[in-house]
Amino acid sequence: MTFFKRLASGVFLFWCLLIFTIVMIGVLPFIVIITALVKGKAGHNAAFFFLRVWGWLVAILCFFPVRSANRDIYDKEKAYIFVSNHNSYLDSVAVVTAVPRPFKPLGKVEMNRIPIFGMIYRRLVIMIDRKSPENRKQCEADLRHQLLKGQSVLVFPEGTMNRSNKPLATFYDGAFRLAIETQTPIAPMVILNARKLFPRDNPLKIKPGLIDCKFLAPIEVRGLTMADLPDLKTQVYELMERSISGREFISI
Repeated sequence: MTFFKRLASGVFLFWCLLIFTIVMIGVLPFIVIITALVKGKAGHNAAFFFLRVWGWLVAILCFFPVRSANRDIYDKEKAYIFVSNHNSYLDSVAVVTAVPRPFKPLGKVEMNRIPIFGMIYRRLVIMIDRKSPENRKQCEADLRHQLLKGQSVLVFPEGTMNRSNKPLATFYDGAFRLAIETQTPIAPMVILNARKLFPRDNPLKIKPGLIDCKFLAPIEVRGLTMADLPDLKTQVYELMERSISGREFISI
């Protein structure tokens, strides 16, 4: 990378971080007030509206437009377990703008430490500490509770950002065990281009561009038992991998 390209990328990175922070500060009071006054699903969904506003403003002002395919294929009366690949910091912008309904995400507890962002994070996210077996059990219980209330949830089954050269990292069992336990359909989605636009390992390669999100047909789990978990996980993995690799066409 030449000096001028590096300089331009540095300026653009600073601009994106500035917009990310300013807009986050702007929506913070609304999210804090709403979650303090209105409890339960209604409060979360109202606060989620402002999180979606944050996502759209960041996408527009930082020149990362989000395009979604097949986002209307889901039953509006059902709760779903949305599962998505995860390989860029832009994934948070993609999911809050593209997923067609409010959801309760599962996220790493470490993100809670980020100034400002952490204040929103702990109000809207179920935080998991994978080093703590007790915490993992509590998170699963919290997710089950959300689903039983009719609230969709979102899980990155890779557990963390994929830093390999493969389309997907290995999946954890959690999302699929939860689907079987609660008999909740899985809604796979894939985020494309995000890693190319904002690589985790080299932030100075950031560049504006289109983020494509593709929603795949929901997978029913009615009647499945824990004995079916490995096959269910493999089915979802292969479906998402084909879509990421471009071997499956999804119309817009």
